[in-house]
Amino acid sequence: MRGLSMLLTLFLLFILHLQHQLAYSSPSLPSTANNHRCPSEQSHALLQFKQDFTIDSFASADCDYDEQYSQPKTMSWKMSTDCCTWDGVTCDRSTGYAIGLDLSCSQLQGIIHPNSTVFQLSHLQRLNLAHNDFSFSGVPSEVGRFAGLTHLNLSYSNFTGLIPPEILRLSNLVSLDLSNNDQSFKLEPSSFKMLLHNLTRLSEVSLSFVNINSVLPMSLSSSLSSISLQNTGLHGILPDKAFQLPNLHTLDLSFNEDLTGILPKTNMSSPLRWLDLSTTSLLGELPDSIGHLKSLNHLQLTGCNFSASIPYSMGNLTLITFLDLSENSFSGNLPSSLSNLKQLTQLDLSFNHNLEGQIPDVFANLRQLTSLSLRGNNFIGPFPSSVANLTRLEVLDMSSNSLSGPLPSNILQLPNLSTLYLSNNSLNGTIPPWLFSLPSLVQLNLSSNQLTGPLHEFQHKSLEFIDLSKNELTGPIPLSIADLENLTSLYLSGNNLTGIVELDMFSNLINLQYLELSNNNISVSTTNKSNAKMPSLTRLRLSSCKLKEFPPMLKANENLDALDLSYNEIHGEFPKWAESIWGDSLTYLNLSHNFISGLEHFPWKKLGILDVQSNLLQGPLPSSICNLSSLEILDLSNNSLGGVFPQCMGNFSNQLSVLNLRNNGLVGTIPTAFAKGNRLRNLNLRGNRLQGTLPRSMVNCRNLEVLDIGENHINDTFPHWLETLPELQVLVLRSNRFRGSISSTSKIQFPFSKLRIIDLADNEFTGNLPTTYIRNFKAMMNVEESRTSLKYMGEAYYQDSITVVMKGKKTELVRILTVFATLDLSSNMFEGDIPDVIGDFNSLVLLNLSHNSLAGHIPSSLGAISELESLDLSSNQLTGEIPEELTDLTFLAVLNLSQNYLVGRIPHGRQFNTFGNDSYTWNSALCGFPLSLTCGDNETQKQPPLQQEDVSDIWSGFTWKAVYQGYGCGMVLGLLMGYLMFLTGKPKLITGLVGRETRRKANRRENKFHRRF
Repeated sequence: MRGLSMLLTLFLLFILHLQHQLAYSSPSLPSTANNHRCPSEQSHALLQFKQDFTIDSFASADCDYDEQYSQPKTMSWKMSTDCCTWDGVTCDRSTGYAIGLDLSCSQLQGIIHPNSTVFQLSHLQRLNLAHNDFSFSGVPSEVGRFAGLTHLNLSYSNFTGLIPPEILRLSNLVSLDLSNNDQSFKLEPSSFKMLLHNLTRLSEVSLSFVNINSVLPMSLSSSLSSISLQNTGLHGILPDKAFQLPNLHTLDLSFNEDLTGILPKTNMSSPLRWLDLSTTSLLGELPDSIGHLKSLNHLQLTGCNFSASIPYSMGNLTLITFLDLSENSFSGNLPSSLSNLKQLTQLDLSFNHNLEGQIPDVFANLRQLTSLSLRGNNFIGPFPSSVANLTRLEVLDMSSNSLSGPLPSNILQLPNLSTLYLSNNSLNGTIPPWLFSLPSLVQLNLSSNQLTGPLHEFQHKSLEFIDLSKNELTGPIPLSIADLENLTSLYLSGNNLTGIVELDMFSNLINLQYLELSNNNISVSTTNKSNAKMPSLTRLRLSSCKLKEFPPMLKANENLDALDLSYNEIHGEFPKWAESIWGDSLTYLNLSHNFISGLEHFPWKKLGILDVQSNLLQGPLPSSICNLSSLEILDLSNNSLGGVFPQCMGNFSNQLSVLNLRNNGLVGTIPTAFAKGNRLRNLNLRGNRLQGTLPRSMVNCRNLEVLDIGENHINDTFPHWLETLPELQVLVLRSNRFRGSISSTSKIQFPFSKLRIIDLADNEFTGNLPTTYIRNFKAMMNVEESRTSLKYMGEAYYQDSITVVMKGKKTELVRILTVFATLDLSSNMFEGDIPDVIGDFNSLVLLNLSHNSLAGHIPSSLGAISELESLDLSSNQLTGEIPEELTDLTFLAVLNLSQNYLVGRIPHGRQFNTFGNDSYTWNSALCGFPLSLTCGDNETQKQPPLQQEDVSDIWSGFTWKAVYQGYGCGMVLGLLMGYLMFLTGKPKLITGLVGRETRRKANRRENKFHRRF
C-alpha cells in the first residue's frame, strides 16, 4: 500500500508540474478553452479576407510538385468557431490577437486589395502567403503597417510590379522571402541597398528572380545569415566583404551573368555552409583560400569562367556533400586531395574540356558518392578501377572523353547503379552480357564508341532508356528487347545490325516513346499481322531500313511528333490517313531520298521541319504550304516541281529559317515581300527558271547566312544592298544575267565582312574587280584562329550544303565547314589587274578568275594563301612570269594558267612538280617542265622527281639534235602502237597504262583537296 501511495503522490506532482508549464508556455501557441478567444473584429477581418479569394487547386500546384502538398486551409474557417482554432491562424494566448497567419499552399486565387481586411491584423508577427495565385497583382504598400512583423513570405505567388518601399518600415524583420514571382516583380536599387544594410535584425533574405538590376552593396548588415539573390540582375564586381560576414551560412548569387570579379585570395573564413555562384562571370583561378571555408557542405560554381587547375586545398572541405565545378575551364590533372572528401555524395566536374590525363584513383575513398559526372573532358586511358569501390553510386557519367579499352567487369560491383553514361569515347570490344543483368540499371548510354559484336539478351526488365547508336554492333536485334516493359527510349541507329525486324515486335512496349533503328543493314517489315498499335510512340526514325511503305501500325498513333523515313524505297503518294491523323501533333517529317510522287496537302499545324528532297514530286507547288505557319525548315529540293513560285512564301512563317527549293522547275519571280523580323537563314533557289530581279525586301532578312540563286534567269545589276546583311556568309549568283560593274559606294564600314563563299561566275559583270569589297572580306583571313575547332554551317536538324565548280565540274559539299572559303568570278567580262589584297585570304581554298579579260602580272602575294587547293586564272590576258612564291602553296592540287601571255621559266618544286602540260598551254613564251620547251636551249627537259621539294636549274647536253632524235623515235613508236591496236582492236594495255597514270594523278590531287575537310 505504501508503494501505491508513493506512485499516486508522484503522479499528482507530475500533473501539477504540467499545468504550471502550460500556464507559462509561449504565447504563440494556439488558443485553448482556458485562453482568450479571438476578438470578434479579427474573426470578421479574417472571414472578409477569405471572401476575397476563390479556391483553385491549380493556384498551388507547385506545392504538390515540391511534396509540400496543398490544401484549402480557409475552408475550415467558420463564424461560429474561435478563429484561434482555424487552420493557419496562430494567436497570442494572453490576448487572443492573431500573431501568425500561414496560408501557404492554400489554393487561393485572387487579388489582395489595398483596403483588404488582412491589414487590420495589426499584431501580426508572421505572415506566409507563399504558393498561391494573386493574379499578377502588386503588393499593396499597406504591408508596411505590420510594425511587429518578423517573418514575411510572399514567394511563388504571382505578384508583379514594384515592391513598395514601405516594406523598409518593417524594422523587426528577421526573415524576408519575396522570391520566384513574375519576372516583372521589381525592387528599386536604392531600396535593395537599404534592405541589406539598414534592417539590422534581418537574418534571412531571399529575393531570387526579383528584378533588382543593381550592384551588390559593399556594406552588408552583419546580422545576415542567409542571402539568396538568384537571377536578380546583379552586376558589377562581387565585393570581398560578402565572404567576411560573421554569421553568413548561405550565399546564393547564381544566374547573375553580369556579376564579375575574382574570389578573394585571403580572408575567406566565414561560416559558409552553402555557396552557389553558378552562371556568373567570375573568372581567374579558383584561389587556395576556398579551402578555408571548412564548414561548406554545398559548393556550386557551374558555368563561371574559372581556369587553371583545381586547387589542392579543395581537399580541406571535409564536410562537403555536394560539389559542382562543371562548365568552367579547369585544366590539368585532378588533385589527389579530392580523396579527402569522404562525405561527398554528388560530384560534378563535367564540361571543363581541359581536365586531362588518366582518371586517378582519387575516388576510392569517396564511398558516400551517389552521383559522379566527368562528362565532356579530355580524360584518357581505361575505365578507372577505383569506381568499383563506390557501392552507393547511382549515377555515373563519363561520356564525351577519350576513354579506351573494354568495359570493365568491376561495374558489376555497383548494385545501386541506375544510370550509366559512357557515350562519345573510344571504348572497344564487345558489350558484355552481364551489363544487361545489373539489377538497378534504368538508363544506359554507350553511343558513339567502337563497340563490336552482337547484342546479348536482356536479363532485367528495369531498363527504361537504351542508347547504343553509332557503334559497330553486328547481328540481329535480340527478341528479348520486346520484354522490357518499362522501356521508353531505344536508340540503335548507326550500327551494322542485320536481319529482318518485324516492327510489331515493339507493340508490347506500351511505354515506348522513342524508337530509332536508322542506318543499319536491317530490313524493317511493316506487316502488321496482329493489328498491333504503338499508342505512346512520339518519335520514330527508320532511315535506310529498306522500307517499302508507310508503317500501317502508325494509323492509330495520334501522338506522333517526329517521323524519319528517309533513304528508303517508298513509292507512290503520301497516304491520306497520315495527312489527317497527325494534324495536331507532327512537328518533324523527313521523307527525303525516296520515290514519293505526290504530297498535295499540308495539314500539320505544328510542323516545324519538312524535308522531302530528292523524291519524284511533280506539278505545281501548292499554295496550301503557306498554311504551315510554324514551319522552320522546308526542303523540297531535287524534285520535279513546276509552276509559278507562290508569292506567299516570302512571309508565310515568321519562324522559317531554311527554304530550299533548288533543282526544280519553278518559274515566275522570287516573292517580293520578305517581312521585317523574319528569321530566314538559308535561301536556296538554285537550278530553277526564275526571272525578274532580286526583291529589295531581302534587306529584311537580317539573319540570312546563305543565299544561292544560281542557275536561274535573274536579270539585274549587282545587289549592293545585300552588304547590309550582317550575317551573310555564302553568296551564289552563278549562271544568271547579272550585268554591269561592281563598284562600291558603301557607307558601311565593313560591307560583306562575313562572306566566305562567293560565286558570281557566268554572268555579264564588267569593269575592274571590286577591290573595295574584296578588301573587306575579313572572313577569308586569319584561318589559324578559326581552325582551332572545326564546325559546320547549319542547325541541329539541318546541315547546309553548297555546290562548287572545279575544273568545270560540279562538286556538292553536303556540309560546309565554317572555315571553308572560295572566290569564283569566272566567265564574266572583268578587266584590269588582280588585286594584291587577295593574297591576304589565307583561308581561301578555291580561287577562280578564269575566262575574263584580266591583265597585268600574277600577284606574288597569291603564294601566301596557305590553304589554297585550286587556282584557275586561265583564259585571261595575264603577262609576265609565274611567281616563284606560288610554289609555297603546299596544298595546291589544281592549277590552270593556260591561255594567257605568260613568259619565262615555270617554277619548280613542291606541288608544281605534279602539274601537267594542260596547266600551261597556250602560253607560247613559257618554258621548262612539264613543257617540252626548255629555257635557254633546245634540249628536251627531264621530269624532276616528284618527291623532291626543289629541283636544280642546271641542265646540260640538250641540243636540237636530241629533239629530232626523240621526235623520230617517238614517231616510230607511235606508228607501231597504232598498228598493234588496229590488229587487235583492243587497246586495253596502252589505255590501261595511260589510264592508271592519269587516275593516279587525279586521285592524288583529289585526296589533297579533300583531306582537310
